[in-house]
Amino acid sequence: MRQTTEQQNSRAAEQQSFVHKSLAFDLLRYCATALITLFTIHYSLFTAYADEISSKAAVVMEVSTGRVLFAKNPNLKLPPASTTKLVTAMVVLDRANMSDTVTISEAAANVPSLKETKLRAGETLTVETLLYAALIRSANDAAFALAEVVAGSEKKFVQLMNRKTIAIGASHTKFINTTGLPGKGQHTTAYDLSKIMRYALKYPVIREIIGKKEAEIATDQGRTIALENTNRLLWSDNGAVGGKTGYTKAARHCFVYAGEKEGEMVIVALLGAQSREVLWNEAEKLETRGFAVIASNEQPVVYFTKADYKKSSKFKVKNSKLKTYSKNNKAKSDRVSSKKKINRAVSAKEENAVPVEEGKKTKDKDIAKNVAYGNKG
Repeated sequence: MRQTTEQQNSRAAEQQSFVHKSLAFDLLRYCATALITLFTIHYSLFTAYADEISSKAAVVMEVSTGRVLFAKNPNLKLPPASTTKLVTAMVVLDRANMSDTVTISEAAANVPSLKETKLRAGETLTVETLLYAALIRSANDAAFALAEVVAGSEKKFVQLMNRKTIAIGASHTKFINTTGLPGKGQHTTAYDLSKIMRYALKYPVIREIIGKKEAEIATDQGRTIALENTNRLLWSDNGAVGGKTGYTKAARHCFVYAGEKEGEMVIVALLGAQSREVLWNEAEKLETRGFAVIASNEQPVVYFTKADYKKSSKFKVKNSKLKTYSKNNKAKSDRVSSKKKINRAVSAKEENAVPVEEGKKTKDKDIAKNVAYGNKG
């Protein structure tokens, strides 16, 4: 009888152990399934969000730390268009006084610019009024005139601009002019553009000007020029700090922008949007996304779109073929190309949105890590 009881107790213990193991296994399997499901949902949400951004490149940056909160093709080299003028303004403020006077030269007056803000040779304005024209209404002639008074020529001024970008850590940016008009060898990245904006906000004058919806400037000869900011978000975003737009046919629509919310500030940089409507919509989406990442302390996600990188590579290959031309043909080709680019820059006509070809998304851990933490300086 005693032996039978021990056997029963042993069987009961074995059964109980089996039940516990089964429960533990079921619990582990449930947890694993839940984690996989959560990861899949989380990843798919980020993927869907990345697919909503049709601009060729985009970055959202936390101003206080320089940390990237979201990015698409952050290191893709693209034309900067008139976002260039932020660097133009910084170099001017480093070397000139706001009250200094500038007489518009024939060369400055001949730079392609908007008709309503067109400056005339012989007119005199202050550095301050020219900065207003360049940053609010993106006046190319004003930027050129500032370069002449600061460095003697645009060529010498551009050297100062490129030194400035290196000094602030925008190492993948290169300028060939002060305006952002198209030209071979001029490029920036969405990540660099975010850095440029972050640094530009340290200049009280720049921050004040880019935050104004409208302004009026006057020449010493008595002519007044009304300026309306090209940044539409100043009218729709209550937390708007300011920004700089850009457009050429080669660059498409570009924008770098800063917005505030509950003591936090983010920068949104967009390059290669297909229309102004797309530009505003995606800037607002990305700004909202940036604040959401800060609030929830989420990890930043960086996407790279192969199709856009391939297009950039093809463009470089085509350009390299110019070297095979004879000197005479090359000179003729350059003249024709230059005229076409200037005409494209003068035209303010927007084209219909065209979907950007999206390739397979990939992650580069090293680049993502560098971009995520940014420049702490």
